[in-house]
Amino acid sequence: MTSKQNTVGASPNYKWWVVGMLWCISFFNYADRQAIFSVFPLLEKEMGLDPIQLGLLGSSFAWVYGLSAPLAGMIVDRVKRTKAILYGLHAWSIICMATALSRNFVHLLFFRAAEGLGETFYFPASMSLISDYHGKKTRSRAMGMHQTSVYVGTIAGGFFAGLIGQFYGWRWSFIVFGGLGVLLGFVLHKFLREPVRGAAEEKPAAVAVSSVPETVPEKKLSAGQTFALILRKPTAISLMLAFLCANFVAVVLLSWMPKFLHDKFELNLAMAGLAATVFAQVASMTAAPVGGWLADKLRAKSAAGRLMVQASGVLLGAPMVALCGLTGDIFWLLVALTGWGFFKGLYDANIFASLYDVIPPNARGSAAGLMNTVGWLGGGTAPLLIGVVAQRSSLGFAIAITSAVYVMAGLILLTAIIFFVKRDALEMETTA
Repeated sequence: MTSKQNTVGASPNYKWWVVGMLWCISFFNYADRQAIFSVFPLLEKEMGLDPIQLGLLGSSFAWVYGLSAPLAGMIVDRVKRTKAILYGLHAWSIICMATALSRNFVHLLFFRAAEGLGETFYFPASMSLISDYHGKKTRSRAMGMHQTSVYVGTIAGGFFAGLIGQFYGWRWSFIVFGGLGVLLGFVLHKFLREPVRGAAEEKPAAVAVSSVPETVPEKKLSAGQTFALILRKPTAISLMLAFLCANFVAVVLLSWMPKFLHDKFELNLAMAGLAATVFAQVASMTAAPVGGWLADKLRAKSAAGRLMVQASGVLLGAPMVALCGLTGDIFWLLVALTGWGFFKGLYDANIFASLYDVIPPNARGSAAGLMNTVGWLGGGTAPLLIGVVAQRSSLGFAIAITSAVYVMAGLILLTAIIFFVKRDALEMETTA
C-alpha cells in the first residue's frame, strides 16, 4: 500500500468522500436510463411506435437488469467492488452513446436491453462498498445521501434529454450523457479505494483499506450457500417483495409521466420531461436524508426501525399515486407528484440498509443482486402492462390503479415488522 492510499484510507472523512464519488456515478446511472422516456414522442413520430412498443423499451431494460442481477451480485462478492463499479460505468456509458446509432425499434430494444446488463453491477457493488465504510450508526444516512443522486440524475436525464432532443434531435441526448460518464470513470479510477469486507461490523478507529489485489470475504460462500442463507431470512424475502411493489409504481411514473404530461396538458418535450421529474425527485431528495436520519435513530431503539420508515413511506404515498392519474388539473397533479416523491424518499433511503441489518457482509452483494432481480423483473413489467391498459382505457386510469400496489408493499412490510425482523436481526448480530 502506498502512503497516499494509507492516508486516504485512514482519514475519518474518507468514508463520506466515498459516498460523494459514488453519488456522481449513480447520477449517470439514472440520467442514462431516464433519458429515453423524455424523447418517447420523438421516437413515436420518427419510428411509428405504438404504446406497447414504447412500454417494451422500458421493460426490456428492467428485465435484463433484473435477470443479470444475481450473477452480478455473486461476482461482486468475489472481486474488487471498485473495479465492478468503474468498469460497469464505462460499459453502460458506451452503450448509452451507441443507442444513437439506432434506426428502428429492434435497434432501440437491443441497446436498451444491453444498457440494463451494463448497469446491473452498480448497485450490488456500491451498496456493499458503502456498508463496509458505514456501520449501523451511519449506514442509513450514508445510503440516504447516496440515494439523492438517483433523484438528481432522473431530473437531469428527463429535462436535458428532452431539451437536447427538442433542439438537436434525440440521438444527441444519448451521446452527451454517455460521453460524460466515460470521462467520469477515468477520473475516479485514481481516487476510489476498496475497503476490507466487514470492517464496519467491527469497531476500528477508521475503516481499513485493503492492500491486496483482490479483497474477498474471509469465509467464502458458494452460490448455493449464499442463496440458502438469504432465503432463510423471512425479513429479507419481505423486503424484496415490498421492493418489487415499490419499484413497480416508481417505474410506471418515471416512464410514462413525461408522455402523460405531453399528451394531456400539451407541454413541450423539455417541460414535460422536467415537470415529470423535478417535483417528485426534489421532494425525494429532501426526504431521503430525513428518512436515513430517522431510520438510524429508530434502529438504535428497535430492530424494526428502518422498516417502520419504509412502511410509512409507501402507505402515505399510495393516495398521491392515485391522485396523479385521476386529477384533470395540472396544479394538483404536481402537488401529487411532490407528495409521492417525498414519501418515496423515506422508503428509498432504507432499501439496502434494511436488508443489511439481516444479511452478513460476505453475502451482501448477492443479496442486493437478488433484490434487484425480484424488484426489476416484477416491477419491470410495469411499462408494458401500463401500455396495454392505456391502449384499452386511458393512461391516467392505468397510472391511478397502481396505488393499490403501494398498499400491498405497506402490508408486506408491516408483516415483517410484527413477525420477522427482530429475530432475523438478532441472529445476524450473534453470528457476524
